Amino acid sequence: MTGRLFIIGLGPGDARLRTYEADAALKKAQDIFGYSLYVDRIDARPEQTKHPSDNREELDRAREALLRVAKGKSVAIVSGGDAGVFAMAAAVFEAIENGPTSWRDLEIEVIPGVSAMHAAAARLGAPLGNDFCAISLSTNLKPWTLIEKRLQHAVEGDFVITLYNPASIARPDQIYQAFDLLRGLLPPDRVVCLAKNIGRDKEECIISTLSEIEIKQINMSTLVLIGSSGTRVIPRSQTQNWIYTSRGAK
Repeated sequence: MTGRLFIIGLGPGDARLRTYEADAALKKAQDIFGYSLYVDRIDARPEQTKHPSDNREELDRAREALLRVAKGKSVAIVSGGDAGVFAMAAAVFEAIENGPTSWRDLEIEVIPGVSAMHAAAARLGAPLGNDFCAISLSTNLKPWTLIEKRLQHAVEGDFVITLYNPASIARPDQIYQAFDLLRGLLPPDRVVCLAKNIGRDKEECIISTLSEIEIKQINMSTLVLIGSSGTRVIPRSQTQNWIYTSRGAK
């Protein structure tokens, strides 16, 4: 029996934003691995076994899944959003590179998903209409000095900036440090958007400016978007304003 590993992006939360390809791959899996928050989204059949684990156990999760695939099992590893964006695909390939040589010949398929930044952008209008970048503020695997450097270069390049993992119980202050840096480099009227719980209950989008945004509203369920010089707000009288980033450059 030949095993296979599916690395699946579940999208931002709402099952309607999960792709047909992801659903088809889930049906083929005998074992389903992932962070408990994401595994809980899946309605497993009686013959399927869920293996939920903690958020910081990515490599252990990947190794266990690969061991099962090597024994001929059909296995799924799930992530929220897109599996290749700050998620499990990189952890799996890191485990393969540093694991038994035989793992390199396993059948592996990466199934894309709707990322948080793309789902948030769709709710807001078209903020990613020109060059943009994504930066994680998590310091679990990289130093804060490197994050600061990347933020500075993103500002210098006039990118729209999306911030993943902006704040947590263990890292409550770094989002304030990030905004202190940005406020020293950008004009006070620069557009800032908070996309909270996109695709889940209590979804909310807040459009503000760098000088007026309330940072205390930001948590791990928030995607932060800082506009470029080409990002514009289109006022609307009855509903949320639109924002978009001009396709041209100055």
